[in-house]
Amino acid sequence: MIVCVCKSVSDRTIRASIAEGMDSFDELQFELGVATCCGKCEESVRDVMAQSGVCASRCGVPHAPAVVPHVVPLTFYERKAA
Repeated sequence: MIVCVCKSVSDRTIRASIAEGMDSFDELQFELGVATCCGKCEESVRDVMAQSGVCASRCGVPHAPAVVPHVVPLTFYERKAA
């Protein structure tokens, strides 16, 4: 399946590059040109990387559920004229 339409890069090409030793998104982007034009394929490329087992080596895919930051309630005080 074509992952990057702009550069005509398939999932097979990405997997072959990973098998040859490319283990980061930056390397794939530099060598194959993925996500350099419109950028719409970045998530799909990262998905293929995760499926290929290179997620632990800098692919940028979060491994744990996103942590929601703690929300601190705001309190507004009125100033009274002296």
